[in-house]
Amino acid sequence: MAAASSSDSDSGLTESNEANSKWLDAHYDPMANIHTFSACLALADLHGDGEYKLVVGDLGPGGKQPRLKVLKGPTVLTENPLPALPAAAAAFLMEQHETRTPALALASGPCVYIYKNLRPYFKFSLPLLPLNPLEQDLWNQVKEDRIDPLTLKEMLEGIREKAEVPLSVQSLRFLQLELSEMEAFVNQHKSKTIRRQTVITSMITLKKNLADEDAVSCLVLGTENKEILVLDPEAFTILAKDAVTSLCFGRYGREDNTLVMTTQGGGLIIKILKRTAVFVESTGEVGPPLAQATKLSVPRKTRLYVDQTLREREAGTAMHRSFQTDLYLLRLRAARAYVQALESSLSPMSATAREPLKLHAVVQGLGPTFKLTLHLQNTSTVRPVLGLLICFLYNEALYALPRAFFKVPLLVPGLNYPLETFVECLSNKGISDIIKVGHPLVILGGKVGPWGGQ
Repeated sequence: MAAASSSDSDSGLTESNEANSKWLDAHYDPMANIHTFSACLALADLHGDGEYKLVVGDLGPGGKQPRLKVLKGPTVLTENPLPALPAAAAAFLMEQHETRTPALALASGPCVYIYKNLRPYFKFSLPLLPLNPLEQDLWNQVKEDRIDPLTLKEMLEGIREKAEVPLSVQSLRFLQLELSEMEAFVNQHKSKTIRRQTVITSMITLKKNLADEDAVSCLVLGTENKEILVLDPEAFTILAKDAVTSLCFGRYGREDNTLVMTTQGGGLIIKILKRTAVFVESTGEVGPPLAQATKLSVPRKTRLYVDQTLREREAGTAMHRSFQTDLYLLRLRAARAYVQALESSLSPMSATAREPLKLHAVVQGLGPTFKLTLHLQNTSTVRPVLGLLICFLYNEALYALPRAFFKVPLLVPGLNYPLETFVECLSNKGISDIIKVGHPLVILGGKVGPWGGQ
């Protein structure tokens, strides 16, 4: 009886505490397998349907296997692996005219990973920091085998104690090694380039132009080397690197409205408000029309689509072989057409190495008189072309050329030489024919050559 009375008392006390509490117990799961901290949690309307999801940068059990998780209620919707342990998570709008669904930003090490529609979209990496010149000189001497690992350790310890520029991660790892491990570490890393890069320790969002809830936001990153970086949400470039530490607004000199700012790096910024500036509160709606945010009704997969997918899966090998056969036939036809063009001398390029020439013809005019310009080019790399003669082969009943024969000057390799003549059409019936250049009317050194064009 006493035990039953005690149990009833505890139950009544619990109900009384729940009734007096300001919170409702919506869900409790001690086996949810979520390992994270406050900076890696974010709430966002990821699908634009008015239902907010929980974004978790999960460290994983024991700090291993970090993952990005998205939860709807107690259920995990998506889960993506992360390359490193997360430091912070945030949701923000990247563009003003896009569908009103935010992107996810996850800071990890020296990088920020951007996700759109829960898929990887962009990776931003922090810029490299300047190296200590003494440290760089020491590793260069190690690379040339001018100093031994023990001397390197002594000199790096002296630099770490006195230098203003911190050592790189490579040097700090070297100083932590035992004497027996130093030589192997030096042989492994002496040929590598030293890099000094900080990591992101915190991340928040900052409205770019408007203070509205659905306005475009910038990412603000805090780094381990005491810097604050503001990123452009569209180009992901650094907008500001030196943080403002103090503000003062009022009368300065003869100006009534002056804003004075100091930065973390010791800078001074003074801005004067224009006397013609007018601040008007915006009453219009910002962003795209509401119809743009309406979700499309995507039809379900039809039976035909499923059957086609199954057919492609079962007959994948045969389809690949058929594609390869068609590809080989296409290559064969292209080779035959190329050989035919060479044999008929209709190609604009010379077919032999003895005559490294390229011909290009341009016809200008509406008729009956046309201007015909030939562009000759020596495609050889070192050898000029001498003694080149060109003449035109045409139907004399249809065309008349005042100059149908050219003696070409020396052709320097790589230069373009234009040769101009006029063509008069003698027929008024709209009949046309081919005018050939060369084939075999190009003569080199008194010998008829096989090159030509039309």
